[in-house]
Amino acid sequence: MKSQGFRDTGMIVRRPARPGALAPTNLAKLMRCLDGSQNIALPVRPRGAGSSATDCNVATAGTTIDMSGLDRITHIDTHNQTVTAEAGVRIGELIAALAEDGLELIGNFDQTERTLGGAIAAPCMGPGIGGHASMLSTQVVGLKSVTPSGRMMKVSNTQRHLLSAFRLSYGMLGLIYEVTLRVRPITTFTASHRSMDIDTFAHVSDRLASGNVGLKFYLMPYRNHVYLDLRHYDSNSGNAYSAPWKIKDWGESTVLPNVFKSLNRVMPIPSVRYQLMDTLSATTHGLVNSKLVRNGNNVTAGGRHRRRKPSNLLYSTWCFPASDFSVVVKAYARFCRETFAHTAYRCDLPAVGYRVARDNSALLSPSFDEALIALQTTSTQKRGWDDFVLDLSEFAENWGGTPLFNQTLSTRDAYVAQTYGGRMEFFKKIRRQLDPDNRLLNPYLARYFQ
Repeated sequence: MKSQGFRDTGMIVRRPARPGALAPTNLAKLMRCLDGSQNIALPVRPRGAGSSATDCNVATAGTTIDMSGLDRITHIDTHNQTVTAEAGVRIGELIAALAEDGLELIGNFDQTERTLGGAIAAPCMGPGIGGHASMLSTQVVGLKSVTPSGRMMKVSNTQRHLLSAFRLSYGMLGLIYEVTLRVRPITTFTASHRSMDIDTFAHVSDRLASGNVGLKFYLMPYRNHVYLDLRHYDSNSGNAYSAPWKIKDWGESTVLPNVFKSLNRVMPIPSVRYQLMDTLSATTHGLVNSKLVRNGNNVTAGGRHRRRKPSNLLYSTWCFPASDFSVVVKAYARFCRETFAHTAYRCDLPAVGYRVARDNSALLSPSFDEALIALQTTSTQKRGWDDFVLDLSEFAENWGGTPLFNQTLSTRDAYVAQTYGGRMEFFKKIRRQLDPDNRLLNPYLARYFQ
């Protein structure tokens, strides 16, 4: 009779792993989380600030690894103008630490609650001035990652193709543990502001999108109005004070969302509610963008150093070719008004847009081939939102929009494959080599990267 092993007799039973969450606080613990001998539920997904609009960082049936405990700034090199920090460091805290040494990040980023690892593994964009890169991942010169089997991997800028794959890799190649970024001395820019109707904005948008200027705008389709924030470097730009930018950020990202959420609860008449909301938006943007903010830099313009994203905001981001945006913006405004007329749903906050420079430093860069205009549709109203983003997705596909895996909702799989094309296939080959067992691939990402 064939002898039985302990495992077969039931004397030792390896229980199936249960879904859960882990929160490592050092490299050794992070490596143990991914050690193949550990009985943890798969897939494994890293999570930073939880700012994604999609399920790219969700592992409901697997294991979520909270990276926020890995929060040390390892070294600021003022001579070589680099900074090395762990993946859990908040962008706002990194900005503040660099400023003490007279340095700043290259680029301006609104979501300062995001962790560094999340901002490298997924698009962290802002209104880059002129041809300057608009994504934080572009500035990565080296990183350390823990592989799906729990080993350490170092990637430097001498490994150009591998580093290109790790930028904007959405945690599918390994868990980014530490990053080294290029930084620069604090540089002041001049901020000027304009307000105009949508047709006028469409008329000048081509020139603004291709000029040596940082473009950010706030679009109110139901009021037929656009507020422009234009930035350019100027040797005589003057002093950049932080207080006006803090007031601006407080008004746009805190006051309006909280007030609108309350109005949606207490004011039952939509026509009155929306008229009041639009008036408050117009007043706030007219004040903080036209009257207060004149000069800035990437330290003062980075917003408040919050640790959590506003919990009441819903958003979906699409990127459109900058060369076509004069037509797209008018079509978008028309889409919003027609959708409201047919469904009675509309977003209560202005859409936010900015120019994203062409950037081929990452395989999955949305602006790999050309400059784009990122347009983020934002609302506090949950009822009707899901149907609205389905219609928005259809609109964006018809106008050649590029989706973002962490910020774009309701995207068709076939359209994603068509948009990213051969670059996506090349990335999938690298992913299969580094993660052959799909330990880091959750169902949402498997739709696109299986």
